[in-house]
Amino acid sequence: MTAITFDTYKFIRTLKAAGVPEGQAEAFSEAFKEAQGEAELATQHDITDVRRDIRELEQRLESKIDKVASDLKVDLIKWVTGALIAQAAVIATLVKLL
Repeated sequence: MTAITFDTYKFIRTLKAAGVPEGQAEAFSEAFKEAQGEAELATQHDITDVRRDIRELEQRLESKIDKVASDLKVDLIKWVTGALIAQAAVIATLVKLL
């Protein structure tokens, strides 16, 4: 994260020019400087990093989803094959009985 540069002298001069007493202008300047120091701003680099992280996460999720889908297809094929073999066995038994 980055900080914004702040010209306290110019800020105080501007307030004094607007009629704010010097003591108050200095207090306002200090309060603003402290509040600004607590704020964290994202740089373009930070945003680029977050976008890259999101793309990497998306690729990992897609890979896992593809693997699960593939595993489900294999399981489904095995189940259907087993069911067909069972049906064939039942039909063969019925044919023998007739």
